[in-house]
Amino acid sequence: MTIDIVIVSYNTREDLDRCLASLAEHPPKDLGRTFVVDNASSDGSQALVGDRWPAVTLMALDSNVGFAAANNRAIRESTATHVLLLNSDTVVPAQAIDILAARLVAAGAVAAGPRLIDTRGRPEISFGSMLSPWSELVQQRRVRLAARDDAASRRAVDALVGIERPVDWVSGACLLVDRQAAVEAGLLDERYFMYEEDVDFCAALRARGGRVLYVPKATVLHLRGRSFAKTPAAAHGLYDRSHLAFYAKHRPGWLPLLRLWQRARGRSIR
Repeated sequence: MTIDIVIVSYNTREDLDRCLASLAEHPPKDLGRTFVVDNASSDGSQALVGDRWPAVTLMALDSNVGFAAANNRAIRESTATHVLLLNSDTVVPAQAIDILAARLVAAGAVAAGPRLIDTRGRPEISFGSMLSPWSELVQQRRVRLAARDDAASRRAVDALVGIERPVDWVSGACLLVDRQAAVEAGLLDERYFMYEEDVDFCAALRARGGRVLYVPKATVLHLRGRSFAKTPAAAHGLYDRSHLAFYAKHRPGWLPLLRLWQRARGRSIR
């Protein structure tokens, strides 16, 4: 197995530098190329890669094409057997990628994701069932539980995230995928500018018989939401559009109710 790493960047210069430093310190043993696809950042991210990380392949885009499209550009250029999609706001510790890769192969999976934790060591609920109104309610309950600090909640969350299991999807913040399987599944759907593309991508992999695996023995730090931290309204709008696109594609019967729900929250999307 060889692994190419793809990092999509948009105005996260410091995070990107930290991510690349962690990869330089803890590279996977069968690393191919590392790509940074920069979505026309204005914060010097492109210069950073050229100056500090000359071994990294920089794909400097003229406009922000979104997360899915940016990843696809690098996947098409990659030549390794596997591709790791990695957010710029992650930090990769020693052996994390190798553990993830070993478990993917041992389980016969085509995609795998690690346990994601925040700076306090609290786990993120970074996997789940195929999106539906019911599964979203379950996921929201789990996310709220993970945000609590009482001992009972911590035990419940640790039990949930501590078991390796096949799942419907894993987070695109750190997603290792068989490149050929990704190509055969049509890569990421570029109708999603940001959000839900990872759930949709995993669904496409599973539709072709692929197995998606959650691997808690591999742990990656995820700082979360840094690209849009200063513009939450824009993030909400992108999420709502992707949510509608997902339901239109996979759950069209629920689309009218989803539009009503968004309208009731004052977030109607045309």
